[in-house]
Amino acid sequence: MSVNVNRSVSDQFYRYKMPRLIAKVEGKGNGIKTVIVNMVDVAKALNRPPTYPTKFFGCELGAQTQFDTKNDRYIVNGSHEANKLQDMLDGFIRKFVLCAECDNPETDLHVNPKKQTIGTSCKACGYRGMLDTRHKLCTFILKNPPESNDSGSASVKKEKEKKNRKKDKENGSGSGEKSLSSLAECHFLLTVRQDGDDDDEDWAEETTEEAQRRRMEEISDHAKNLTLSDDLEKPLEERVNLFYNFVKQKKESGTIDGADKDILAEAERLDVKAMGPLILSELLFDENIRDQIKKYKRHFLRFCHNNKKAQKYLMGGFECVVKLHQVQLLPRVPIILKDLYDADLLEEDVIVAWAEKVSKKYVSKELAKEIHAKAAPFVKWLKEAEEESGGSEEEEVEEDENVEVVYSSSARELKVETVKPHTPEKEDDDIDIDAI
Repeated sequence: MSVNVNRSVSDQFYRYKMPRLIAKVEGKGNGIKTVIVNMVDVAKALNRPPTYPTKFFGCELGAQTQFDTKNDRYIVNGSHEANKLQDMLDGFIRKFVLCAECDNPETDLHVNPKKQTIGTSCKACGYRGMLDTRHKLCTFILKNPPESNDSGSASVKKEKEKKNRKKDKENGSGSGEKSLSSLAECHFLLTVRQDGDDDDEDWAEETTEEAQRRRMEEISDHAKNLTLSDDLEKPLEERVNLFYNFVKQKKESGTIDGADKDILAEAERLDVKAMGPLILSELLFDENIRDQIKKYKRHFLRFCHNNKKAQKYLMGGFECVVKLHQVQLLPRVPIILKDLYDADLLEEDVIVAWAEKVSKKYVSKELAKEIHAKAAPFVKWLKEAEEESGGSEEEEVEEDENVEVVYSSSARELKVETVKPHTPEKEDDDIDIDAI
């Protein structure tokens, strides 16, 4: 059964069709894998090598991929349903197949490994542009460019020239020199194209001032993502160590205060953004954590803002800091959590979820229980505040006037004090008319 290449188009007479993905799960346990049976046919309909969509699945699913081009077997580790892979294929088609101008799939990729760029051209509308190379698949494409149609046609011409030359020799004709010169010219063109220095590689570059300015901005924005792209192929542990050394170098050189953007960019380049707060906590926090939260608030916000996974790693880093400075920080756990909460580094539901389960992932079970016990008053206050916020506005105003939450830097736990509203004496309200 075939489906539209652009599945957002519901026209049944849409001319661009492709086979529906067929996935077959093989193996059991740790060896389970999904074989995409008709990947070659699907890739042919998209005019892309079958390794590209397969690798795209691996990048999106965080799974390893295997290619057996001789037997046409393209494998993604793990068990995955065909419908799920079909939906992911739509993402690949949007990013790497459809024309950005007319949404037609009649496009070709033009890869320049030296310049680290990937261009696209549309045969339907003539659009030419550059792809955003920040996706992980782009690293694979730059290392494994598609076979150039130009090179293929040049090879065909070369073979024809050889055959014609052979025939000329057999027939004894005098056109050998002309045939030889044509062959040399063809070989020269083929060599130039293979070197990537021909003018055709720069077909997408305009010479107007606006185009030059746009390219310079694009280079400045994505330069760091293009450098050391091999690091993305390294295991997670090595990438985390690279990020740790980067932040450590910034700290030792004394440039850490204004390096928040550079640190975020490096984490995104290494694809370890969620784990960033864990590394920053280890390098930037000590027994003076309360002052350091204010000092490095901007650094942590770049990672933790609207990112609950990063906030969970920040909680882990907080536990590690308490472990290193247990005597000084353990009694002040609720105050520190309050500082993190007020700085918008931790959201309410993340703290509550953390408090519900004691984990020994970062510290020992015993110490984790102590930390949770010390944090209990603050967590209780959060929950009560959340429950009270569900009441009417009048109740909220009345409670805000009558309840005062007192945080003391020397206290070991939070205190909630009820303040009795001051009611003026009745005598003050009475007005003596005779006194006027």
